Amino acid sequence: MIRRFDLRGWVFRLLFVFRVRMQVYFFSYFVRLLCFIKGVKYGRNVKFNGYPRMSRAPNSTIAIGDNCLFNSSRNSARIGLVKRCAFVTLNKGAEIRIGKNTGGTGATIAAFGSITIGNNVLLGAYTTIFDSDFHNPDPGKRDLTDITIRPVVIEDNVFLGMNCMVLKGVTIGKNSVIGANSVVISSIPPNSVAMGNPCKVILKRNWGKPVQE
Repeated sequence: MIRRFDLRGWVFRLLFVFRVRMQVYFFSYFVRLLCFIKGVKYGRNVKFNGYPRMSRAPNSTIAIGDNCLFNSSRNSARIGLVKRCAFVTLNKGAEIRIGKNTGGTGATIAAFGSITIGNNVLLGAYTTIFDSDFHNPDPGKRDLTDITIRPVVIEDNVFLGMNCMVLKGVTIGKNSVIGANSVVISSIPPNSVAMGNPCKVILKRNWGKPVQE
C-alpha cells in the first residue's frame, strides 16, 4: 500500500516542537531568576518548562546541577501534564541536591533532612520522593514535631517510571530501573530492574544483558 505524505500530521508535530522550545527558552529565563530570588542554587544550562513550585526553608539548601530539565507546563508533554514539579525543604538544614543531566516531569521532591539525586537520573511523570512520612503513625502524635526522618539517595543513571513513590531511608543503586506505579520502601541494589508495591527486584542487569534473578 502506498502511503501518502501526512502534511497535517507533520505540521502539527512541528508546531508542538516549536512551542515547547519557545516555552523552555522563556520559562528558563524567568525560573532561573526566581531561583536566584529564593536562594535556590542552579548550575549551567538548567532549563525549565513551566513554573515549578519552590519552597526553601530558612538555612536549607536546594541545589540543581548542570544541564537539568524539569517540566511543569501542562503543554510540556504531548499527553498533557496536570501537576507541576515541586522542590520543597521543610526544616532548617534540610537539603535537596540534584546532579547533572537529570530531568523530571511533574515530580515532587520534599525533604525534612536530605534527598540526594545523582547524575543522569530520569524522574518519570509524577514521581514523588519523600524522606519522611510527614506524620507520626501513632494517632496521639500526628503532628510535624515527632516524625522519623531518614535520608534518600538515588544514584547515577537511575530511571524511575511514571507515578513512582520513593520513601524515607531508601537508596536506589546506580543503573537501576524502577517500574511505573512502584512504591519503594526499601533499598534497591545497583543494576536492578524492580517494580511493585512494595517494590522488589525482579531482574539484575549485567552490562546491559538482563539475567533472571
